[in-house]
Amino acid sequence: MKLEQAIKSENFKSEVHKATLNILYTAWWLKTQGATILKQYGITHEQFNVLRILKGKHPESMCVRDIAGRMIERNSNVPRIVDRLELKKLVERNQSQIDKRETVIHLTPLGIDLLERSRQAMDAYHEAEIILSNEEAQQLNALLEKIRLKEK
Repeated sequence: MKLEQAIKSENFKSEVHKATLNILYTAWWLKTQGATILKQYGITHEQFNVLRILKGKHPESMCVRDIAGRMIERNSNVPRIVDRLELKKLVERNQSQIDKRETVIHLTPLGIDLLERSRQAMDAYHEAEIILSNEEAQQLNALLEKIRLKEK
């Protein structure tokens, strides 16, 4: 669907303004579609992101601060997300062997299984719905990174 149809407006200050709105709308749309898929597994995008981050370090554990530094949504409340994942028995907390003041998080077998199943569903959705060639995806990635050149 064209942006104009989606937001029922054709008034843009410039093509850059339209592109900015298009990025925001597309991000919202992708998140909404993903949330529908992840809901079947009883997790949110943020919980899915934490599980993926932990899987990247598995079998090692990670502290909350390191998880937070890798989050897509930087303002996520990682301790609360971990609390919810722990209630679902998808992660476990332990005291760090290196620094007794620090708590470390690791995936449980249940968490690994749920992540794998939900990741497969998300991958299948992306393959079926995101109709970009590898070359187009590379171009889009380069443009998006160009937009964030001044990111600190």
